[in-house]
Amino acid sequence: MKKIYLYGLLLSATAVAVVSCKENSPVTEPTELATYDLIQDRILTPTCATAGCHASESDGTFRQHSLVLAKGKSYENLINKLSNQPDAKSEGMMRVKPYNSNESLLYHKLNWDASHHGGKQYGLPMPLGGEPLSVGQTEFVRRWIEAGAPRTGSVVDTTLLSDKTPANQVDFVGLTAPAAGQGVQMRLGPFEVAPRFERELFSRKQVGNTEELYVNRVEIKMRSGSHHFILYDFADKSKLPTMNDLRDIRNTNGSVNFATFASMQNHIFWTGTQTPDHDYTFPEGAALLVPAGASYDMNSHYVNKTDKAMQGEVHVNLYTTPKETVKHVVQSLNLANEGLTLAAGTKTTVSKTFTFKKPIKVLMLTSHTHSRGEKFVIRINGGSRNGEIVYESTDWEHPLIKNFPAPIELKAGEGLTSEITYNNTTSKTIRFGLTSEDEMGIIFGYYYEE
Repeated sequence: MKKIYLYGLLLSATAVAVVSCKENSPVTEPTELATYDLIQDRILTPTCATAGCHASESDGTFRQHSLVLAKGKSYENLINKLSNQPDAKSEGMMRVKPYNSNESLLYHKLNWDASHHGGKQYGLPMPLGGEPLSVGQTEFVRRWIEAGAPRTGSVVDTTLLSDKTPANQVDFVGLTAPAAGQGVQMRLGPFEVAPRFERELFSRKQVGNTEELYVNRVEIKMRSGSHHFILYDFADKSKLPTMNDLRDIRNTNGSVNFATFASMQNHIFWTGTQTPDHDYTFPEGAALLVPAGASYDMNSHYVNKTDKAMQGEVHVNLYTTPKETVKHVVQSLNLANEGLTLAAGTKTTVSKTFTFKKPIKVLMLTSHTHSRGEKFVIRINGGSRNGEIVYESTDWEHPLIKNFPAPIELKAGEGLTSEITYNNTTSKTIRFGLTSEDEMGIIFGYYYEE
């Protein structure tokens, strides 16, 4: 009995001690989310890592940007990784450079006000077709980068995420038309872009000039949400679309409008941009010739990922210079590889070299294929830069438009080589042609002869 009594006392004492320890132990608070986890959950996942954009390698745009921002993958894809965006890449800009937001492309992409980085353009602001981040969200990302962009730890005041101040409260202000005698202005829109819809359209507009003009500067400004704008000339002037009609490339159900698609095969690139604000001046003494009574096809593409309709609008200013100041008339490159034979069910890379009889200077390059074109590379052929890649695009619908601040100089006998990879997933051979079931491989650009 004595042993039982002592054992009972021991159990009671142990129980009291356990209760006492519990009462005296500090209360454990829930662990605070890391700053980067908040960026992932509140910004990247809902606005960037969405299907078709930066969700996975199967997204249609992945070949162009090579950036997945899904949870578990985004951090490694951002930190100290060189950007694919051509202008940023040429500057050696990282997607995120710890401690330096001004040299981090992510911050520039999320901040729609280009003035914070000297007005430079690094492609389209993001998220494309959606609402811009709030002032607080953008500042949250900036401070995270300035704090070293850590993967763990809370380094930024989370109350910033509660600041819902819209980042772009200013209404669209278009371009002021050039003064009389200094140029002309062309406009497209305003036009409506339906909710959750991509609208790409064309409209032939007259320049309004009764005499020939020489254009040495092109300025373009668009409402937000634009993917690109291109001004096209026509190869065959006897096959012009009706003036001022809006010709959509997609029907309201998303299917292709084949009549519009057919009219696109008569296009020659004249000018364009993939940024909302564009201002390009040709080298001194060089200018584009606009014939009297000219008309051009205005091509605009808008992406609307919101639940409400948005408006699209484009202003284009063509600034002129007197004829006597023009030493070089800028001409359009139109170098087509018409010898295409793409076997069924096969991935094929096709090359063709185009040489020039006279020395030329190349000012701009872009490309054109149909839907089977996966990658378009342009190399220099001949001379000291033989084989050098000067252009690369992986988006057949919206190819890169690349301007060269220092023109590419090619001597007589030198040239450009197009190297295009096609993926023919159909059960039939595909050749060069004008319909959507055919293929193309064309180098467009600007050049002038020495």
